[in-house]
Amino acid sequence: MSAHNAKVHSVAWSCDGRMLASGSFDKTVGLFTLEKDKIRLETTYRGHTDSVDQLCWHPSNPEQFVTASADKTIRIWDVRSSKSVAAVNTKGENINICWSPDGHTIAVGNKEDLVTFVDARTHKPKAEEQFKYEVNEISWNNTNDLFFLTNGHGNINILSYPELKPLTMLRAHPANCICIEFDPTGKYFATGSADALVSLWDVAELVCIRTFSRLDWPVRTISFSHNGKLLASASEDLLIDIAEVETGEKVAEVAIEAPSFTIAWHPSRYLLAFACEDKDKYNRDRDAGTVKLFGLPSDV
Repeated sequence: MSAHNAKVHSVAWSCDGRMLASGSFDKTVGLFTLEKDKIRLETTYRGHTDSVDQLCWHPSNPEQFVTASADKTIRIWDVRSSKSVAAVNTKGENINICWSPDGHTIAVGNKEDLVTFVDARTHKPKAEEQFKYEVNEISWNNTNDLFFLTNGHGNINILSYPELKPLTMLRAHPANCICIEFDPTGKYFATGSADALVSLWDVAELVCIRTFSRLDWPVRTISFSHNGKLLASASEDLLIDIAEVETGEKVAEVAIEAPSFTIAWHPSRYLLAFACEDKDKYNRDRDAGTVKLFGLPSDV
C-alpha cells in the first residue's frame, strides 16, 4: 500500500491492532485500517515540517499516537481528529521515541543524545537527561521501573525510573548496538547490532540467552510477535528473518526488494507490517513509500 512519496521510517500498530501508522521522510503520517488481511489508507496527517523519524502508539489507548520529527517537535495525534492535538517543542532533531507502559510519559531522544521526558497529559517536559555517549534507541521495561538505552559502543545502559540513576551497563555487542525491543510477556528483551547479530536477553537475570546470526548487515529493526514466540529482524539484507525465540530456529524468511529499517508484529495476530527503501516501479528515481504486510498461519 503506497502512502508516501518518500521512504517510510517507521511503522507501528495501535494496541488493539485495528490501525497501523507510518511515518515518512515526506513529513507526513499515514493512518491505515486493517480489514481482514489488507490495510487501507484512511488518513494522511500533515503538521511536521521535516522528516517523521519514529512513531509509537499509546500502550492502552488505541486512538492516540505520537511522532518524533527532525523539525525539533513531537506531535501527539488522536485518530478522531484531523490535526495533531498537541505539538511539543524540543531542543534538537528527534530520532527516537517511546511511550511508557503506564501511558503517563513519552520519552524522546535527539541527535545530540539528549533524552526528554514529556508528561503525556499536560504535554510539558518534566525531565531531561544529556548522555555522553551515542544513544540509538530507548525503551522502558514492561513494568515501567527501568529505562534502557542502546549505545554506539555496543552497550545497553539501564537506568532506574523515574529517578534516572545509572544502575548497570551490559556489554551486548562488539559494535554499535542499534535497536531494542521487549517481548510482550516480559520474559525477554532483544537487541540488534551493527555486527549483524540479534541477541536475546533474560529480563530478570540480565544475561544473554542466545544470538541469532542469519543476517549479514547491521540489524536496524526487530519485533516480537504478540505471544513472544517469534522474533523478526531486518537490515540491509534482502530478507526479513523470522525466528523461534526459544530455539533460535528459522521459522520463515520474507524476501524483500530493498533494505528494511522498520518492522512491527500485529498485537494479536501473526501479521508483520514492514516498509522497505524500495523505488517506484515506474520511476526508479522516486521512493515508492509503501507499507507492506506479511502473514503467517495462526497455528505456527
